[in-house]
Amino acid sequence: MNAQPLRDLTTIGVGGEPAGILAPQSRAELIAAANSLWSSGEDWMILGGGSNVVIADEVPELRVLKVETRGIEVLAPGHIRVEAGENWDDLVAFTVKHAWSGLESLSGIPGTVGAAPIQNIGAYGQEVSQVIERLEFLDYETHELVVLEAADCGFGYRDSSFKRGRAGLVTWVEFRLLVDLPAGSHELMRRRRAEVLATRASKGMVLDPTDADTASCGSFFTNPIVSDRFARTLPEGAPHWDIAEDDGATVKLSAAWLIENSGIRKGFAIAGSKAAISSKHALAITNRGGATAEEVVQLARYIQDRVANQWGVTLVPEPNLIGF
Repeated sequence: MNAQPLRDLTTIGVGGEPAGILAPQSRAELIAAANSLWSSGEDWMILGGGSNVVIADEVPELRVLKVETRGIEVLAPGHIRVEAGENWDDLVAFTVKHAWSGLESLSGIPGTVGAAPIQNIGAYGQEVSQVIERLEFLDYETHELVVLEAADCGFGYRDSSFKRGRAGLVTWVEFRLLVDLPAGSHELMRRRRAEVLATRASKGMVLDPTDADTASCGSFFTNPIVSDRFARTLPEGAPHWDIAEDDGATVKLSAAWLIENSGIRKGFAIAGSKAAISSKHALAITNRGGATAEEVVQLARYIQDRVANQWGVTLVPEPNLIGF
């Protein structure tokens, strides 16, 4: 097992040195390594692109399985099987190049394909669950490989059964994308991808080593889902969106609006801390250089307290907090 500080492998740049890191390169090696690690009884975590985790500063007992398997297999036009370690945005670029629609609005999201269904990543009206057909899952409890249809994954807003406690490892994901689109659609897809990348970059949400605002986990909190009755107690200008499947009974609020309107400005930092709110987007916590994981979590708790006190809403972190 190799070992290095996990801050070198995460987009927010925090995390201590674990007991070891395994990085198998093939699906068979990945499965064997996972089963061996799980049988050892030691503390473990799965790491993809490191974009959706905050790892504690001290994790000396932790063993890390880093997913680096690569490959995109075209089963039929628009029907593809992708290895879990494939870079997410590379996959989006691949589908846009082939004029297969369904992922273009998810351009620029950091991370790997195997992590996408765990979080049910989404942006600008698209969610990955809308185009996932099935995936292969290695179950932690049984050590058995199972193929799960999308309906078996318990997908919800930034959520899945895997995030709610079904522990294990995604080895590949199959996508079913739209093909045979009307004339002009390919150009619209390319334009959409360019627009999304530009919008995300303007908010510091596209990784750039020269820009401290991008040293983050992206959005640190999910947009709260509350009852329509509660939403009507907020000021008239508070953004909210109906959730169609609930017939208006529940609505989604803007976490960014709640943060800024609780008195926390963009760029805010606790005195003496090297963790700060992004200067471009109130929903991102950034590492301004040399921040510790504890400083990141301290700022997150401060934001939660301010929003709860001001609005009566508890913000839920989007990244996984490891070792806290």
